[in-house]
Amino acid sequence: MESSRLEKKLKENLELYNLASEASDQSLILEIDHELEKLSQETKKQEIECLFSGEADNNGCFAEIHSGAGGTESNDWAAMLLRMYLRWIEQHKFKSEIIDQLSGEEAGIKSCTIKISSPGSYGWLKNETGIHRLVRISPFNSAGKRHTSFASIFVYPVVDEDIQIKIKESELRIDTYRASGAGGQHVNTTDSAVRIIHLPTGIVVQSQSNRSQHRNRDECFSMLKARLYDLELKKKEAAASQLNASKTGISWGHQIRSYVLHPYRVVKDLRTGHQETDTTAVLDGDLDKFMYKMLVSKATGKGLDNFIEDLD
Repeated sequence: MESSRLEKKLKENLELYNLASEASDQSLILEIDHELEKLSQETKKQEIECLFSGEADNNGCFAEIHSGAGGTESNDWAAMLLRMYLRWIEQHKFKSEIIDQLSGEEAGIKSCTIKISSPGSYGWLKNETGIHRLVRISPFNSAGKRHTSFASIFVYPVVDEDIQIKIKESELRIDTYRASGAGGQHVNTTDSAVRIIHLPTGIVVQSQSNRSQHRNRDECFSMLKARLYDLELKKKEAAASQLNASKTGISWGHQIRSYVLHPYRVVKDLRTGHQETDTTAVLDGDLDKFMYKMLVSKATGKGLDNFIEDLD
Protein backbone atom coordinates (compact mmCIF):
# COMPACT_ATOMS: atom_id res chain seq x y z
CA MET A 1 0.00 0.00 0.00
CA GLU A 2 1.02 3.61 -0.60
CA SER A 3 1.03 4.49 3.12
CA SER A 4 3.36 1.55 3.86
CA ARG A 5 5.75 2.68 1.13
CA LEU A 6 5.86 6.23 2.51
CA GLU A 7 6.38 4.94 6.04
CA LYS A 8 9.24 2.73 4.88
CA LYS A 9 10.92 5.63 3.04
CA LEU A 10 10.60 7.84 6.11
CA LYS A 11 12.16 5.19 8.36
CA GLU A 12 15.05 4.63 5.94
CA ASN A 13 15.80 8.35 5.68
CA LEU A 14 15.67 8.88 9.45
CA GLU A 15 18.08 5.99 10.03
CA LEU A 16 20.43 7.35 7.37
CA TYR A 17 20.15 10.83 8.92
CA ASN A 18 21.29 9.50 12.31
CA LEU A 19 24.29 7.80 10.71
CA ALA A 20 25.20 10.96 8.77
CA SER A 21 24.92 13.05 11.96
CA GLU A 22 27.26 10.73 13.83
CA ALA A 23 29.76 10.97 10.96
CA SER A 24 29.26 14.75 10.64
CA ASP A 25 28.64 14.27 6.91
CA GLN A 26 27.07 17.64 6.05
CA SER A 27 26.62 16.92 2.34
CA LEU A 28 24.69 13.74 3.11
CA ILE A 29 22.60 15.54 5.74
CA LEU A 30 21.60 18.17 3.16
CA GLU A 31 20.72 15.44 0.68
CA ILE A 32 18.54 13.68 3.27
CA ASP A 33 16.85 16.98 4.19
CA HIS A 34 15.94 17.38 0.54
CA GLU A 35 14.53 13.84 0.40
CA LEU A 36 12.51 14.42 3.58
CA GLU A 37 11.02 17.58 2.09
CA LYS A 38 10.01 15.66 -1.03
CA LEU A 39 8.53 12.94 1.19
CA SER A 40 6.59 15.58 3.14
CA GLN A 41 5.07 16.96 -0.07
CA GLU A 42 4.17 13.46 -1.23
CA THR A 43 2.54 12.73 2.12
CA LYS A 44 0.43 15.90 1.89
CA LYS A 45 -0.66 14.84 -1.60
CA GLN A 46 -1.74 11.44 -0.25
CA GLU A 47 -3.53 13.15 2.64
CA ILE A 48 -5.62 15.17 0.20
CA GLU A 49 -6.40 12.17 -2.00
CA CYS A 50 -7.66 10.31 1.07
CA LEU A 51 -10.50 12.87 1.14
CA PHE A 52 -11.74 11.81 -2.30
CA SER A 53 -15.25 10.45 -1.80
CA GLY A 54 -17.13 10.95 -5.08
CA GLU A 55 -17.65 8.11 -7.50
CA ALA A 56 -15.70 9.91 -10.24
CA ASP A 57 -12.97 11.45 -8.05
CA ASN A 58 -10.28 9.09 -9.35
CA ASN A 59 -11.04 9.93 -12.99
CA GLY A 60 -9.34 12.39 -15.28
CA CYS A 61 -11.27 15.56 -16.11
CA PHE A 62 -12.00 18.41 -18.47
CA ALA A 63 -11.60 21.99 -17.22
CA GLU A 64 -13.30 24.82 -19.09
CA ILE A 65 -12.41 28.49 -18.59
CA HIS A 66 -14.75 31.24 -19.82
CA SER A 67 -14.22 34.98 -19.55
CA GLY A 68 -17.06 37.05 -18.14
CA ALA A 69 -18.56 40.31 -19.31
CA GLY A 70 -15.96 43.05 -19.61
CA GLY A 71 -14.15 42.41 -22.88
CA THR A 72 -10.37 42.70 -22.82
CA GLU A 73 -10.12 42.87 -19.01
CA SER A 74 -12.02 39.62 -18.51
CA ASN A 75 -10.26 37.93 -21.43
CA ASP A 76 -6.91 38.77 -19.84
CA TRP A 77 -8.13 37.40 -16.49
CA ALA A 78 -9.23 34.17 -18.18
CA ALA A 79 -5.72 33.85 -19.68
CA MET A 80 -4.20 34.38 -16.22
CA LEU A 81 -6.40 31.58 -14.86
CA LEU A 82 -5.35 29.30 -17.72
CA ARG A 83 -1.69 29.95 -16.88
CA MET A 84 -2.40 29.32 -13.16
CA TYR A 85 -4.02 25.95 -13.76
CA LEU A 86 -1.40 24.88 -16.30
CA ARG A 87 1.28 25.67 -13.68
CA TRP A 88 -0.66 23.64 -11.10
CA ILE A 89 -0.96 20.72 -13.57
CA GLU A 90 2.78 20.92 -14.27
CA GLN A 91 3.63 20.90 -10.55
CA HIS A 92 1.59 17.72 -10.07
CA LYS A 93 3.13 16.12 -13.16
CA PHE A 94 -0.33 15.51 -14.60
CA LYS A 95 -0.75 14.90 -18.33
CA SER A 96 -2.85 17.51 -20.11
CA GLU A 97 -3.67 19.02 -23.48
CA ILE A 98 -5.65 22.03 -24.66
CA ILE A 99 -8.63 20.74 -26.64
CA ASP A 100 -10.14 24.04 -27.70
CA GLN A 101 -9.20 27.71 -27.29
CA LEU A 102 -10.76 30.95 -28.49
CA SER A 103 -8.55 34.03 -28.27
CA GLY A 104 -9.76 37.51 -27.36
CA GLU A 105 -9.73 40.30 -29.95
CA GLU A 106 -7.05 42.38 -28.21
CA ALA A 107 -5.61 40.17 -25.46
CA GLY A 108 -6.25 37.02 -23.43
CA ILE A 109 -8.79 34.32 -24.21
CA LYS A 110 -12.57 34.13 -24.38
CA SER A 111 -12.64 30.42 -23.60
CA CYS A 112 -10.46 27.35 -23.29
CA THR A 113 -10.93 23.64 -22.59
CA ILE A 114 -8.13 21.60 -20.99
CA LYS A 115 -8.22 17.80 -20.85
CA ILE A 116 -6.32 16.41 -17.84
CA SER A 117 -6.09 12.67 -18.40
CA SER A 118 -4.17 11.76 -15.23
CA PRO A 119 -6.19 9.68 -12.71
CA GLY A 120 -7.46 11.64 -9.72
CA SER A 121 -7.36 15.03 -11.41
CA TYR A 122 -11.15 15.37 -11.13
CA GLY A 123 -11.02 14.76 -7.38
CA TRP A 124 -8.44 17.53 -7.06
CA LEU A 125 -10.10 20.07 -9.35
CA LYS A 126 -13.84 19.46 -9.04
CA ASN A 127 -14.35 22.14 -6.37
CA GLU A 128 -12.72 24.79 -8.59
CA THR A 129 -16.00 25.05 -10.50
CA GLY A 130 -17.50 28.51 -10.07
CA ILE A 131 -16.90 32.22 -10.61
CA HIS A 132 -13.41 33.60 -9.94
CA ARG A 133 -13.18 37.35 -9.28
CA LEU A 134 -10.10 39.55 -9.84
CA VAL A 135 -9.59 43.06 -8.43
CA ARG A 136 -6.55 44.99 -9.70
CA ILE A 137 -5.29 48.19 -11.27
CA SER A 138 -6.19 47.81 -14.92
CA PRO A 139 -3.18 47.40 -17.25
CA PHE A 140 -5.49 48.41 -20.11
CA ASN A 141 -6.64 51.72 -18.61
CA SER A 142 -4.32 54.72 -18.98
CA ALA A 143 -5.98 56.37 -15.97
CA GLY A 144 -4.80 53.52 -13.73
CA LYS A 145 -8.22 52.82 -12.27
CA ARG A 146 -9.08 49.78 -10.21
CA HIS A 147 -11.05 47.19 -12.15
CA THR A 148 -13.01 44.05 -11.24
CA SER A 149 -13.06 41.14 -13.69
CA PHE A 150 -14.84 37.80 -13.64
CA ALA A 151 -14.20 34.43 -15.24
CA SER A 152 -15.83 31.05 -14.73
CA ILE A 153 -14.33 27.59 -14.30
CA PHE A 154 -16.28 24.43 -15.04
CA VAL A 155 -14.73 21.03 -14.23
CA TYR A 156 -16.30 17.70 -15.16
CA PRO A 157 -14.95 14.11 -15.15
CA VAL A 158 -13.68 12.06 -18.05
CA VAL A 159 -16.04 9.11 -18.45
CA ASP A 160 -14.54 5.64 -18.08
CA GLU A 161 -15.20 3.25 -20.95
CA ASP A 162 -17.18 0.94 -18.66
CA ILE A 163 -19.69 3.72 -17.88
CA GLN A 164 -22.51 3.61 -20.39
CA ILE A 165 -23.94 6.98 -21.47
CA LYS A 166 -26.64 6.74 -24.14
CA ILE A 167 -26.66 9.51 -26.73
CA LYS A 168 -29.24 9.60 -29.52
CA GLU A 169 -28.00 10.96 -32.84
CA SER A 170 -31.42 12.53 -33.39
CA GLU A 171 -30.84 14.73 -30.33
CA LEU A 172 -27.60 16.20 -31.70
CA ARG A 173 -26.66 19.06 -33.99
CA ILE A 174 -23.16 18.54 -35.38
CA ASP A 175 -21.36 21.46 -37.05
CA THR A 176 -17.93 21.59 -38.68
CA TYR A 177 -15.89 24.76 -39.16
CA ARG A 178 -12.39 25.95 -39.84
CA ALA A 179 -10.06 25.73 -36.87
CA SER A 180 -8.29 28.87 -35.66
CA GLY A 181 -4.93 29.39 -34.02
CA ALA A 182 -1.78 27.26 -34.20
CA GLY A 183 -1.77 24.05 -36.17
CA GLY A 184 -0.43 24.79 -39.60
CA GLN A 185 -1.93 25.66 -42.96
CA HIS A 186 -3.95 22.43 -43.24
CA VAL A 187 -5.80 23.07 -39.97
CA ASN A 188 -6.71 26.63 -40.91
CA THR A 189 -8.00 25.93 -44.43
CA THR A 190 -10.20 22.85 -43.91
CA ASP A 191 -13.33 22.24 -41.84
CA SER A 192 -11.52 20.09 -39.29
CA ALA A 193 -13.00 21.62 -36.13
CA VAL A 194 -16.21 20.08 -34.74
CA ARG A 195 -18.99 21.46 -32.56
CA ILE A 196 -21.77 19.29 -31.11
CA ILE A 197 -24.92 20.65 -29.49
CA HIS A 198 -27.00 18.30 -27.32
CA LEU A 199 -30.48 19.66 -27.98
CA PRO A 200 -32.34 18.34 -24.87
CA THR A 201 -29.86 19.93 -22.44
CA GLY A 202 -28.34 22.71 -24.54
CA ILE A 203 -24.82 21.42 -23.79
CA VAL A 204 -22.24 22.57 -26.36
CA VAL A 205 -18.85 20.92 -26.83
CA GLN A 206 -16.21 21.63 -29.44
CA SER A 207 -12.73 20.52 -30.41
CA GLN A 208 -10.16 21.84 -32.87
CA SER A 209 -6.92 20.45 -31.42
CA ASN A 210 -6.56 17.68 -34.04
CA ARG A 211 -5.94 17.97 -37.77
CA SER A 212 -8.43 15.17 -38.37
CA GLN A 213 -12.15 15.99 -38.30
CA HIS A 214 -12.85 12.41 -37.19
CA ARG A 215 -10.53 12.75 -34.18
CA ASN A 216 -12.10 16.06 -33.22
CA ARG A 217 -15.52 14.44 -33.54
CA ASP A 218 -14.42 11.58 -31.25
CA GLU A 219 -13.06 14.11 -28.75
CA CYS A 220 -16.37 15.99 -28.82
CA PHE A 221 -18.33 12.81 -28.12
CA SER A 222 -15.97 12.05 -25.23
CA MET A 223 -16.58 15.53 -23.80
CA LEU A 224 -20.34 15.27 -24.32
CA LYS A 225 -20.48 11.94 -22.48
CA ALA A 226 -18.46 13.52 -19.69
CA ARG A 227 -20.83 16.53 -19.49
CA LEU A 228 -23.92 14.31 -19.38
CA TYR A 229 -22.30 12.11 -16.73
CA ASP A 230 -21.41 15.20 -14.71
CA LEU A 231 -25.01 16.40 -15.03
CA GLU A 232 -26.21 13.18 -13.40
CA LEU A 233 -23.58 13.48 -10.66
CA LYS A 234 -24.68 17.05 -9.95
CA LYS A 235 -28.31 15.89 -9.63
CA LYS A 236 -27.24 13.33 -7.02
CA GLU A 237 -25.13 15.92 -5.18
CA ALA A 238 -28.01 18.42 -5.23
CA ALA A 239 -30.33 15.84 -3.67
CA ALA A 240 -27.74 15.04 -1.02
CA SER A 241 -26.98 18.70 -0.33
CA GLN A 242 -30.64 19.38 0.45
CA LEU A 243 -30.40 16.83 3.23
CA ASN A 244 -27.12 18.27 4.51
CA ALA A 245 -27.79 21.98 3.92
CA SER A 246 -28.29 22.68 7.60
CA LYS A 247 -24.80 21.49 8.52
CA THR A 248 -22.67 22.44 5.51
CA GLY A 249 -23.26 26.19 5.79
CA ILE A 250 -21.97 26.69 2.25
CA SER A 251 -24.53 28.74 0.36
CA TRP A 252 -22.47 31.47 -1.27
CA GLY A 253 -23.86 31.08 -4.76
CA HIS A 254 -21.56 30.69 -7.75
CA GLN A 255 -18.74 33.10 -6.79
CA ILE A 256 -16.14 30.98 -5.03
CA ARG A 257 -12.87 32.93 -4.84
CA SER A 258 -11.60 36.50 -4.92
CA TYR A 259 -8.11 37.46 -6.07
CA VAL A 260 -7.41 40.99 -4.81
CA LEU A 261 -4.21 42.65 -6.09
CA HIS A 262 -5.12 46.24 -5.10
CA PRO A 263 -5.26 48.10 -2.70
CA TYR A 264 -3.98 45.10 -0.73
CA ARG A 265 -2.98 41.60 -1.86
CA VAL A 266 -4.96 38.53 -0.82
CA VAL A 267 -6.65 35.50 -2.38
CA LYS A 268 -9.68 34.37 -0.40
CA ASP A 269 -11.99 31.41 -0.83
CA LEU A 270 -15.52 32.57 -0.05
CA ARG A 271 -16.74 29.08 0.88
CA THR A 272 -14.18 28.07 3.49
CA GLY A 273 -12.74 31.44 4.47
CA HIS A 274 -9.19 30.28 3.71
CA GLN A 275 -6.93 33.02 2.40
CA GLU A 276 -3.36 33.48 1.19
CA THR A 277 -1.46 36.77 1.02
CA ASP A 278 1.24 35.47 -1.36
CA THR A 279 -0.86 36.19 -4.45
CA THR A 280 2.09 35.64 -6.79
CA ALA A 281 2.51 32.05 -5.57
CA VAL A 282 -1.22 31.36 -5.97
CA LEU A 283 -1.27 32.72 -9.51
CA ASP A 284 1.79 30.55 -10.19
CA GLY A 285 -0.29 27.46 -9.35
CA ASP A 286 0.02 27.11 -5.57
CA LEU A 287 -3.59 25.96 -5.09
CA ASP A 288 -3.32 22.81 -2.97
CA LYS A 289 -4.30 24.46 0.32
CA PHE A 290 -7.49 25.87 -1.21
CA MET A 291 -8.38 22.46 -2.61
CA TYR A 292 -7.56 20.75 0.69
CA LYS A 293 -9.75 23.14 2.69
CA MET A 294 -12.72 22.58 0.41
CA LEU A 295 -12.35 18.78 0.47
CA VAL A 296 -12.17 18.85 4.28
CA SER A 297 -15.15 21.18 4.41
CA LYS A 298 -17.26 18.79 2.35
CA ALA A 299 -16.04 15.73 4.21
CA THR A 300 -16.78 17.19 7.65
CA GLY A 301 -19.84 19.26 6.76
CA LYS A 302 -18.17 22.41 8.08
CA GLY A 303 -18.60 25.66 6.22
CA LEU A 304 -17.35 29.20 6.66
CA ASP A 305 -17.95 29.41 10.41
CA ASN A 306 -16.06 26.23 11.28
CA PHE A 307 -13.44 25.63 8.62
CA ILE A 308 -10.32 23.59 9.40
CA GLU A 309 -7.19 25.51 10.44
CA ASP A 310 -4.20 25.95 8.12
CA LEU A 311 -2.56 22.92 6.54
CA ASP A 312 0.91 22.75 8.08
